Amino acid sequence: MSPFKTLNLPNGQTIGNRVAKASMEENLADADQAPSAALYRLYQAWADGGAGLLLTGNVMIDRRAMTGPGGVVLEDERHLAQFRRWAEIGRSGGAQLWMQLNHPGRQTFANMGQPALAPSAVALEMGAFSKLFAEPRPMSESDIEEVIQRFATSAALAEKAGFTGVEIHAAHGYLLSQFLSPLANRRTDRWGGSLENRARLLLSVIEAVRQAVSPQFCVAVKLNSADFQRGGFDTHDARQVIEWLNELPVDLLELSGGSYEAPAMQGEARDGRTLAREAFFLEMASELASVARMPVMVTGGIRRLPIVEQVLESGIDMAGIATALAIEPDLVNHWRAGRQSEPQLPPIRWKRKPLASLANMAVVRFQMARLSRGRKPRPEVSALWALILDRLYLGRRTRQYRQAMSD
Repeated sequence: MSPFKTLNLPNGQTIGNRVAKASMEENLADADQAPSAALYRLYQAWADGGAGLLLTGNVMIDRRAMTGPGGVVLEDERHLAQFRRWAEIGRSGGAQLWMQLNHPGRQTFANMGQPALAPSAVALEMGAFSKLFAEPRPMSESDIEEVIQRFATSAALAEKAGFTGVEIHAAHGYLLSQFLSPLANRRTDRWGGSLENRARLLLSVIEAVRQAVSPQFCVAVKLNSADFQRGGFDTHDARQVIEWLNELPVDLLELSGGSYEAPAMQGEARDGRTLAREAFFLEMASELASVARMPVMVTGGIRRLPIVEQVLESGIDMAGIATALAIEPDLVNHWRAGRQSEPQLPPIRWKRKPLASLANMAVVRFQMARLSRGRKPRPEVSALWALILDRLYLGRRTRQYRQAMSD
């Protein structure tokens, strides 16, 4: 199937082609955690690049719960004009623009100075890096109800701002993914125990979001095909959750995998075994797509047109591309014009996997930061240098965030 064929969604909306700019955490909010001029320039580059769908990086539903200090927050109307500008720019090339909504749960950095809500008091296991994260506090019933309402409120505000959809992030070890995981969720009430109970929060969020937005507004879900941890959420669990999602008005299902503890989304499993370099969730995603009644998108390592075509031929409806579009934002236009571009970052083969994961994210953010300043990406940047710059920037943003929260 041609990547340039349109995709019709269950709610009647259409995506112009089968390639999506998948989410990457930009950390480019202004001092008020609102969209910035830098973020506008970055999304203008992607809007001009030819992808049919642009998914934003994490937009937080609660400024007290951040995945990073430079993240964007949408919890009320105070900065709605800036979100409208972001939407105008993101849609200026004809792409659908969907806002990814997220809550970090226990994946909250301790230096942010905020409590970490989680299904249970189970801390992250990342060896020497575990202390970087706040000690999680089990959520009360009222905490859970508030989170459900916050997802719905943020979705309604996204529609009001002019975005064409939202994606509910239930993957990569964030809060909704934590509830799904039997390792992170040790609850004995209606939110824990059986898979049905562990999936209750995700399903409740989807229902609340759908009630808060119009029928033509797109609602997508990002789900792990597996957590890549022994005893964790696995492909069998994912299959059952998808069967439940089939009964809800979900317009697209994005399949990925991994978490901070096992960053498979970056191409490495927790035990260090090498996964396929491109489309490394494809085999599992193809199996799961056969269960799904909504369109399915797979994300993870895709950077070549033949792989996109392989993804589509396997029964997947869309290919999500992240890092390659941070290196070459015009990649889809180049492919359409017949240029066989294959953007790639040099592999980071450090022995300490968590540090290598941080360096990988730093190198990608380095490329996005250059695009946000109107400059060309520099994929050959030293991973160590990018990591140092990233730590300095995040340290400054963390101090800024803590000061703002204490005022």
